Amino acid sequence: MKVLVKVLVVVGMIGFTSCFNKKQSNYQFFPNMYESVGYETYQEVEGVPYGGFKDKMEAQLPVDGTIKRGWIPFDIDNTTEGRAFAKDSLTNPLPKTEANMATGKELFDIYCSVCHGKKGKGDGALVKSEKFLGVPNYKDRDITEGSIYHTIYYGLNSMGSHAGQLNEKERWQVTMYVDKLNADLTK
Repeated sequence: MKVLVKVLVVVGMIGFTSCFNKKQSNYQFFPNMYESVGYETYQEVEGVPYGGFKDKMEAQLPVDGTIKRGWIPFDIDNTTEGRAFAKDSLTNPLPKTEANMATGKELFDIYCSVCHGKKGKGDGALVKSEKFLGVPNYKDRDITEGSIYHTIYYGLNSMGSHAGQLNEKERWQVTMYVDKLNADLTK
């Protein structure tokens, strides 16, 4: 009897270790929990996986009045009047510290300098290669902290919005750095 138990234990251990795969975690009893199917908000889905909704899109829409976690809505409209209001009334809430300025420069170098250039002269790599033309020199613009922030949030002309890439604090840090570049160019 003891020999039979030992043989069964050895066979069981061999059986368990023979299925071992170092590239994946072992035994997934509910693999959909480990490797879930990712659905995009507005993608088309085959079949009716949502309990029989006639419009498959309806089940994937967010509830009215909800916002994404961590997202802070911007209450100024993307209009000419909204931009003028932002230009006149918005001020940077962050203190002008070395850390904020350094982070603003780092983010500017990542997201902005490819078009605007390292010094804000409108001579970035994409402008030099003629991928984008008409990128302004900050010296030639009457800009304020509010107009810079509004432009980063919504974009302007051929510049797209960077609200998806930068959170609110990062947008203000970039605004702080652009304001410094503007001040350096207008000296």
